[in-house]
Amino acid sequence: MLKRWFKRGLILVALLSAAGAGAQSSKTIRVKDVESLTRAVAGAQAGTKILVAPGEYRGGLFFANVRGRKGRPVVIAGENPKKPPVFRGTTEGMHFSEAAYLDLRHLTFIGASGNGLNIDNGGSYETPAHHIVLRGLIVKDVGPEGNHDGIKLSGVDDFLVEGCTLERWGTGGGSGVDMVGCHRGAFHKNVFRHTDSEGSTGIQAKGGCSAILVQDNRFENAGGRAINIGGSTGLEFFRPSLPKPLGARPRFSEAKDILVEHNVFTGSGAPVAFVGVDGAVVRYNTIYRPKRWAVRILQETVNPAFVPSRNGRFTDNIVVFRAGEWAEAVNIGPNTAPQTFRFARNLWHCQGDPSGSRPALPTPEIGGIYGKDPLFRNPDKGDFRLKPGSPAINKGAYAARK
Repeated sequence: MLKRWFKRGLILVALLSAAGAGAQSSKTIRVKDVESLTRAVAGAQAGTKILVAPGEYRGGLFFANVRGRKGRPVVIAGENPKKPPVFRGTTEGMHFSEAAYLDLRHLTFIGASGNGLNIDNGGSYETPAHHIVLRGLIVKDVGPEGNHDGIKLSGVDDFLVEGCTLERWGTGGGSGVDMVGCHRGAFHKNVFRHTDSEGSTGIQAKGGCSAILVQDNRFENAGGRAINIGGSTGLEFFRPSLPKPLGARPRFSEAKDILVEHNVFTGSGAPVAFVGVDGAVVRYNTIYRPKRWAVRILQETVNPAFVPSRNGRFTDNIVVFRAGEWAEAVNIGPNTAPQTFRFARNLWHCQGDPSGSRPALPTPEIGGIYGKDPLFRNPDKGDFRLKPGSPAINKGAYAARK
């Protein structure tokens, strides 16, 4: 399944990006206040396009059963992408329950105390929200403290998050995007910015998430774990629902079949964490000056029916760290299976002490490069493209696509 998913994953972004291309619009409605927006969404049919005028709007909007059809999504978009409407304050900016074929574009959510944007499957875990496109959204200043997320996705299948900017979600527990029980989704060309807060994450995929692609994104100081592949979920919140009883044979996981590639990570306590995962690949990424570790292998859901965190792949990445600034390359927690992880062809460079570049890894690395400067063009200004003659020319975020 893992290999088959990766072949599909390489074209998933293109497929989902085209989901709205050529879609037929049967009706276009222009709105400029919350009341007219609420009426338009309530009456939206397949193919309805709702254009929201620039300006400020109060948040706290809840919409149920907004449903388009294949080729005829319901579109809610800023009328002027250069001046997107701003939904400010309240507990949540917007909340969509049991949506399908919904396309949100060029909207801004600021200052929600709970979640900036929330999309879920309502009360039925077996019928997910599906075919959701989030494009060009801005979500920031959520919380400010606790488990409060920029975007919350619960029970959402077949989705795309593209070209969005998420900044400053809940410190000490929140996520830029938090997924619970989501499947067949892609994150493409987004930016996640935070303050390296312990307990917070940039992207989190848990609760039975599978077939998720994270590609071409930037994570700038995006929390204690910039990407949390897995996590810790109450058993009653898994999607689809777990059987009762679970049994004693280990077969469940928080996440599986996750592909993380061609991303740039700067800062963060640990850019990558494998947490209760059963199969994930992290490849062709650039990791620059992580604060404590490059990778964590952890198990937070301890139950006989759950597999130990296993079968991770970390290959063809560039990892640059600074002498005295981090603890170690890989942090390994109890109840995991680090012997099943594979490391290959990564470049590791310790600034200030190239002789200290070789990492201690749980399994021998194949074809690693140690102590050579990758020759970034201008890392102080965030340009991690490689100069001619770089020893990392086929590695990292800007490597040629395979």
